[in-house]
Order: sequence, then C-alpha cells, then structure tokens
Amino acid sequence: MPGQHTDGHQSSDQISLVDCDVHPYHVPDEINEYISDEFADYGFEIPHGNWSNPHDGFRGDAKPETGGIPGSDPELLRQHVMEENGTDYPILTAAGVLLLAGSPQFDYAHALARAYNEWLVEKWLDYDDHFVGAIAVAPQRPEKAAEMIREFGDHPQIRQVIMGSATEHPFGREFYWPIYEACEEMGLPMAVHPGSVGHGICPPTTGAGYPSTFFESHTTAACHYASNLVSLVSEGVFAEYPEFEWVWLEGGFTWVPSVMWRMDQNWERNREAMPHLEKPPSEYIREHNYFGTQPIPEPDDWDDLRRTIEIMHGEDTLVYCSDYPHWDTDDKDYGIPSLPEEIEEGLYYGNAQELYDLPSDGSGLR
Repeated sequence: MPGQHTDGHQSSDQISLVDCDVHPYHVPDEINEYISDEFADYGFEIPHGNWSNPHDGFRGDAKPETGGIPGSDPELLRQHVMEENGTDYPILTAAGVLLLAGSPQFDYAHALARAYNEWLVEKWLDYDDHFVGAIAVAPQRPEKAAEMIREFGDHPQIRQVIMGSATEHPFGREFYWPIYEACEEMGLPMAVHPGSVGHGICPPTTGAGYPSTFFESHTTAACHYASNLVSLVSEGVFAEYPEFEWVWLEGGFTWVPSVMWRMDQNWERNREAMPHLEKPPSEYIREHNYFGTQPIPEPDDWDDLRRTIEIMHGEDTLVYCSDYPHWDTDDKDYGIPSLPEEIEEGLYYGNAQELYDLPSDGSGLR
C-alpha cells in the first residue's frame, strides 16, 4: 500500500539522517516475472563472482524470519534502517543485479535492468513513501538506458540512476554520454557501486590484473574508482554537463585528495591536452562528485581521518552510507569519528538532502 508507513515520521521534525546506500536485495524469481517476453527464457542470468566473501556478505539479522535472501523484506529493512538506525530517507541502491553491466548480452542486460526497475517500484517504492529509489541501467546500451531514465525519472520517489562500477570502457568515453545527458535532463545523479568489476566484459579491479582473493578485490576497489574519476573529468563530462552529479558508493574516500592533487599538477603542465577544462580538475571533482563513507577506514589515529575529510572538503562531498544489509554495515553510532558540526551536518543529511531534493521536514515523497 503506497505510503502506508508515513505515520511513523513526524512531518514537523527536521531530518537528521539520510542513508545513501541501502540494498533492497533482488529476488531472482520475483524479477523474472517482469522480464519481457523476448527474454523470458533467459531467466536471471548475470556474470557471477570470481571472489567469494568469506562472511557470506550479509549481517545475520537481515534474513527474513520466513527464510529467503537477507535484505529482501521491505518491512524488516524499514525496521532496521529507519527505526533502529534513525534514517529518515533510505536511498535504495541495487546490489548484485548490477553485475548486469558485465554481461556481453547487451539487449538482455537492458531488459533485466528494466525488469529490476519495475520490481523496485512495485515492491519497494509502493511500500513506503520514504523509500528513495535508484533505477538501474545497463551502460552497454546507452541510448536505451537514456530512454529508460526519461521514462522512470518522473516517478516522485526516483531520485537517482545507478549502474555497476565498471563496464567495457572508461566512464568518461562519449559512448556513455547519452546516459549522462538524460540524467542531467531529469535532474538525477548517477551512482556507481562495486560489483561488476572483473566480471564478464569488465576489466579487473587493478591495473596489475585480476586479484587472487576477496581480500585483494575488496581492498583495491578504490583503484578502479580513481581511474574512472580521472576519465570523467579529463574527457570533459562535467564540462559538457554542468548540472550533472556523480555518487561513488562503497569505494572509500581517503584516496580522493591524492587524485585531486595529482590531476591539478598534471593539468597545469598539460593544459593543451584538455582545452575543454576551464578550471582545475579538483574543482570539477568538488562541484560534481559525492563519496559514500562506507567502508569507513579505521586508522590508528582518528585525527588522520579527520584531516583527510577536511582536505577533501567533506562538508560538501561526503554522504553517509550504512551498506545495509552487508556484513560490514557502518552504523551511524560507531565507526565515524566526531567531526566539526558543519561537516557532520553535510555528511549525515545536508549533502544528500540537496543532492536528492528531499523534504527537510521528513515528509514523504508522494
């Protein structure tokens, strides 16, 4: 029933927490019901992992009492994320289904993305009007992805587009620009989340080749993100689409300052190679990009992390992420050190509120 849980949120209250990475876990049999007739015989087929998480990937209490996949029950997710963790708006981001970005069957990948989006709207967004939706796209078919963004983008609870963290080419290539044009037109940011790297047609996480273990794969996620951020800026995506915004999920953020410094240094020495950039690359990064907090690093000296956050202007660029229902979920009450008030306000709700155009009083989206 649409909006059936809105009474649990007082519309007069100022919001205090937006969780930008909450996974409504896909149920293949349910999504299969939405796949078009053309691909009905394919079922739910995506390239699957080379690296298995030794902790099976989920926190134990996220599995429904009746059985099934952790994170697949809207009511249990609402209880854990909204009631227990105090989240006003969970941003529902696709999880394993994002592996479709690695499929060499391009049209099927697009059909699966559409099926996921229809399932997301009917099972999740209709359940609670505080659930914020991110529609999935298959980047292998940019024109079709753009059409789907325009089709679903008017839904009042759709506030983001999401795709896997890798596909066949670097994200800055003009091949993908129809997707970005549609995002800007609809006022929707693009988010990426790890999953597709190293699977199917996608390149490995590292420039050194394929990792041997989950530990290596998980640790080096930032390597791939850094390369794609450089691609987006240097190819001129943010210069071409000045209102377009990008969200980097589950890849950490402590790598960002060094990328900004290195890009600015090289831009100063090689401006003729990038005439479309009218200002230092670090300014495009700060103005167009947001970085999720999860997995939060845990240095021996928390002051090192605080300083990193200040250097990257975390008051404007960081957004809180729990990564529910995964095993390394970051609860708001631990893991993140005490920070200056202006940074905490931006990190916990201010940046996401502006990014997703959310009501400040905690009211629903319908």
